[in-house]
Parts: sequence; C-alpha cells; structure tokens
Amino acid sequence: MTITVECYAGYRGEQEPRAFVLGERRLEVMAVADRWAGPDYRYFRVTASDGHTYVLRHDERRDEWTLGAFRKGEAH
Repeated sequence: MTITVECYAGYRGEQEPRAFVLGERRLEVMAVADRWAGPDYRYFRVTASDGHTYVLRHDERRDEWTLGAFRKGEAH
C-alpha cells in the first residue's frame, strides 16, 4: 500500500518519518523504535499516534513510501 510520509532530514541528510497519511487519516510518528537498510530500501518501525506499530518502507530509487507491516497496539 503506497502512503504519503512527511519526513525530517537529520543532520546527516537522511530522511526520518515524522507523520504519514493512511487512507484519510494523518498519523503522527510518536517514536522510531527501529530502523534498518536493505539494498534499495530503508525501513522504519514506528509507533504512531493511534498507539499502533507500523513498518514504513522507503524505496530510495523511486522515492516512494509503502506500508510494510502493521501491529495493533495493546491499548486498543
């Protein structure tokens, strides 16, 4: 699923997600729990403002973001 991600470029110029739009909902990134890189992708496991955990995948060649995984938070 392609998503829209708002990013912040840190001091090294690497993009980090700050918010994303999923359907009609805009979710704030409350915490980046993990990040890792593949050959052409960067992955971010984030906790969003709805309490759920998402894995966001950035295709660096296409500059396209997709939702890689979702896990429901325990508070809901």
